[in-house]
Amino acid sequence: MLEESPNAELARIRRERDLYRRLLHLGEQNELEPLLEQALGLVVDVTSARQGYLELHDDEERAGDPPLGIAHGFSAAQIEAVRSAISRGIIAHALATGQTVVTPSALLDLRFRDRDSVRAGRIEAVLCAPIGGAPPLGVLYLQGREQAGPFSEEDRANAELFTHHLAPLAERLLARRRREEADATCSLRQALRLEGVIGRSAALAAVLRQAALLAPLDVNVLLTGESGTGKSQLARVIHDNGPRRGGPFIEVNCAALPETLVESELFGALPGAHSTAVRRVEGKVAAAERGTLVLDEIAELPLPSQAKLLQLLQSREYYPLGASKPVQADVRVVAATNTDLHAAMTARRFREDLFYRLEVLPVRVPSLVERREDIPELATHFCARASERHSLPRLTLSPGAVRALHAAPWPGNVRQLAHAVEAAVIRAAGEGAERVEAVHLFPDPATVAPEPPTFQEATRRFHARLLRETLEENGWNVVETARRLDLARSYVYNLIRAFGLERQK
Repeated sequence: MLEESPNAELARIRRERDLYRRLLHLGEQNELEPLLEQALGLVVDVTSARQGYLELHDDEERAGDPPLGIAHGFSAAQIEAVRSAISRGIIAHALATGQTVVTPSALLDLRFRDRDSVRAGRIEAVLCAPIGGAPPLGVLYLQGREQAGPFSEEDRANAELFTHHLAPLAERLLARRRREEADATCSLRQALRLEGVIGRSAALAAVLRQAALLAPLDVNVLLTGESGTGKSQLARVIHDNGPRRGGPFIEVNCAALPETLVESELFGALPGAHSTAVRRVEGKVAAAERGTLVLDEIAELPLPSQAKLLQLLQSREYYPLGASKPVQADVRVVAATNTDLHAAMTARRFREDLFYRLEVLPVRVPSLVERREDIPELATHFCARASERHSLPRLTLSPGAVRALHAAPWPGNVRQLAHAVEAAVIRAAGEGAERVEAVHLFPDPATVAPEPPTFQEATRRFHARLLRETLEENGWNVVETARRLDLARSYVYNLIRAFGLERQK
């Protein structure tokens, strides 16, 4: 055996050092597809491979989802041929054994020469290494070299070093992708301050994406949606993630303001401006200076107050009651309503010019029915909160309770859900129960929608209905019914008894 010359050994050590450095740089990549592209480019370069393919398998991927594959030097048709070899041939052998396969000529290799893909592609030098442990996370497939000849032992060692280093990086990013797919709000939670926002649904993610777009712009916002959907909470998200986050956050329920004092409450009043203004009154607009003013139920604002609000939005100034000079204002207005403002404008109960001033970027908050998948998480949160608030034992929701919650209509949305769970916790604790059951949530069975049937029950109902309809169509002639349904007559009799079917007199 020839010894390696000092110069050759030094060159090899330098190549190993450079490879380690490049592998370390891969760890800086935080996106899966770019990581795989960089990784494949690196190993193709190091081994002087002519073509390369790298594929990852996610055990938790949904049925029908294709595996994630990256190719180098292959045509689209060739990639399909390589992918088909995942279940047989060279790649299948590497995945099954967990061992690297190196062959100078697949055409001459007794293990693979009879494979159609090998013969059709005239495949010569191949290096195929599994990625990760048992079972492998994926596979690296290299085919052909830029210079004639097989892959060397150094190529093999470098490929195995590469796959060993790539496996944990890929697994980390795969796990993150799984989390993001399971939680549509995952990336938004990393980008936004979302304290107290509960849910992972696509509907919630969509509205949070709008909030992320709006928050830094410092424009007026109109939030619409049914009562109890969380419009005030979304207004807080917009404030907390905008340029005014350090300023005050002032909420006003316009429907709760006495009509005679609306303008005083909003814009303030000088002493003597009205009978109760014995001293200067600071309005909510002044209190929200350099912050955010949330006007909930904006449609309930009287028309004269709407005119003053329009002036504030147009000129950034307003007149307190009794004042002869305007006051400058630096506030962001977020308005919210569960009213159809278009109908209110048609009825002349809401100013059209004010509507268009507010509706710079409207946001519709989804109802709870539109985000049913969030109900279990919301209910669990409300259950824990109620136990803590009332100093009760920490109760959990039974599976039946969760199903009942999921099936209920919730016209009052999240607010109604919170109240229902709180009341149920109090009832369950009063009985000494360890869990909240459906009966604690809905003491009156008429208040909750029935649970959806299981697959087996739905199938049974379908068969019973089909049999009854066919019997009635044939005047309860069992022989003809059996012929129509392609069943044995004795089996039809058994089904009639099993389903408890009786001919109507």
